[in-house]
Amino acid sequence: MEEVCEDTCFIKLDPASARIKSVTGFLSGKPLTLPYYFNKKLADWIKKTTAKNPIRKLIIYSSAMAQYAMYSDQPFSNRVIDFVDIDSDKWNQYSESKSWPMNWVYKREAELLLKFEKKVASEFDHSFFVSAAEESMFKAMSPDTASKVGFYSNGVDTDYFDPSEVTVNPYQESDKILVFTGAMDYWPNIDAVVWFSESVLPRLIEIDPRIKFYIVGGNPSEAVVRLADSKNIEVTGRVDDIRPYIKYAHAAVAPMRIARGIQNKVLEAMAMECPVVTSQQGYEGITADQQVELFIANEVDDWINKISLAIGYGTKNSMGRSARERVITDYSWHGCLSEIEAYL
Repeated sequence: MEEVCEDTCFIKLDPASARIKSVTGFLSGKPLTLPYYFNKKLADWIKKTTAKNPIRKLIIYSSAMAQYAMYSDQPFSNRVIDFVDIDSDKWNQYSESKSWPMNWVYKREAELLLKFEKKVASEFDHSFFVSAAEESMFKAMSPDTASKVGFYSNGVDTDYFDPSEVTVNPYQESDKILVFTGAMDYWPNIDAVVWFSESVLPRLIEIDPRIKFYIVGGNPSEAVVRLADSKNIEVTGRVDDIRPYIKYAHAAVAPMRIARGIQNKVLEAMAMECPVVTSQQGYEGITADQQVELFIANEVDDWINKISLAIGYGTKNSMGRSARERVITDYSWHGCLSEIEAYL
């Protein structure tokens, strides 16, 4: 970023201290997200930088960062926010799977964060989400701002995520590999791999004991680390290059039960020509032909069937090629970013 920006400010987020700060939201009546992500040094840098320079256009990434738009006296001619997902709805989903008192905390967060998201959308010149589904949902939640809301998709660097560039296989040749990729301290990812490991994997192993489930991603939680007690599950933690783990897997799985927006893990696996089996939540926002470019499964029996199809015959060649072509056509960064560039 320093190579392409006139000036930059990077602040390391410490989760432990951020959680303590977030509690002040109970006293101020704010969503806990805002004090969690607030940093005075960053706010001061923004105020100083915008006062010193003739900056007229502003882009904010994610609802949590929109609070920093309030720390400048600069009369911006154009303010654009990329919400990505409807964060408030994720908290609403969390509340439905928790018991008291956390379900109350998450419900409160969902309500207050939605109120803040609506305020930001009303004050900014344009708001973007990551998919047509997210856009439509937010328009229904905030009809007064509907005329200023749009979407553009995530992109994939298909030159980097190119299977022809990867030659080293990290797996044992005799194993049948299922892989899940993502940040493993993120609750929807934790929920997905725990559910899959407990509900789907044992039945798959009964069918074929050679099946191994690899969970690849940084900062695995205690719940994820415990899964490695099974001889058929590997938890790698952070890896330097995720591409070999995707390319040489027999299938990539994305058993998301809590999700908003577009799952990059699905797009990256498609770009690497790896057959994907995902839930309906993981499929949301992705333009891809079912059974041709990926598989969708929801119930346990459906997961067993679709994974068996994915690893059982020439799916990797036919489905993989079709999936990569889809990503190149619909999810290149150049095509995706042209939408937001026009509004800037």
